[in-house]
Amino acid sequence: MFYRYLQRQAHEQPVIFYSCLIGLIGPLIVVTVPPIRKSMGWQYAERLPTTYPVPNRPRVQLTGYDD
Repeated sequence: MFYRYLQRQAHEQPVIFYSCLIGLIGPLIVVTVPPIRKSMGWQYAERLPTTYPVPNRPRVQLTGYDD
């Protein structure tokens, strides 16, 4: 009975039907895709640096650029 209802909705209101279908598949993909990627050997990319590395030396005062 539920199958017949879904079939009818797919024919009479396809936009609503497929919107709901995609909305239900989204959370399922979030749960299933990462384990599949790990099993295939996929690794996360290296994180980008968020700060500029400060040199390990004393800072030199600039001269000649005073306002």
